[in-house]
Amino acid sequence: MTTARAAAGNTTTRGRRAGRRSGDQRELAILATAERLMAERPFAEISIDDLARGAGISRPAFYFYFPSKDAVLLTLLDRVTAEADAAAGDTLDRMADDPRSRWRDLIGRFHDTFRAHKAVVLACAQARGANAEVRELWAAVLERWVRCTQTAIEAERRRGAVPDGLPARDLAIALNSMNERVMYATFAGDGPAVAAPDVVDVLLDVWLAAIYRSTTPPSV
Repeated sequence: MTTARAAAGNTTTRGRRAGRRSGDQRELAILATAERLMAERPFAEISIDDLARGAGISRPAFYFYFPSKDAVLLTLLDRVTAEADAAAGDTLDRMADDPRSRWRDLIGRFHDTFRAHKAVVLACAQARGANAEVRELWAAVLERWVRCTQTAIEAERRRGAVPDGLPARDLAIALNSMNERVMYATFAGDGPAVAAPDVVDVLLDVWLAAIYRSTTPPSV
């Protein structure tokens, strides 16, 4: 996923005031407070005073780092998706060496990152309906993951490991959208949901069956 991330450009300043240097300890404290509180109650019930108090700063000082509470959520989403991209790394390179392991690594690393930041993932999913910025950011993130998956499927078709079939982009959209929904249902307990220990294996088998028409991809 590294090439897709690079092509998308740097989004890590989204939600902060222009010109602020990333990594300030008080900024990080605000973000950590938000993530901790979101694990305890809905984002809508968290106030700016809660965030400022948790970070050990005043309410006016909060606005030195973020223009709004929603900007905190956007920044957290940026950070989590950047972490997922970094975790994915080069897993789609050298696919021919061991396709099943490569796809499993990809799905597993995304799953582990999102599970580690479950509160952020669930808050963003719940906010998308009412928050256009969250919706647009998530759509952009999903688009680059779709493109990366599409590129990998097309490469597998070129080497003769994958039969012709549906357009690779359509397949990539369906598979990534499935991952999103299945993981959300498991994290949120929003049934019917796949049991947490089985999520990666279930998703992997569906991906392989959809891409290769078999759960045992050939080595060509």
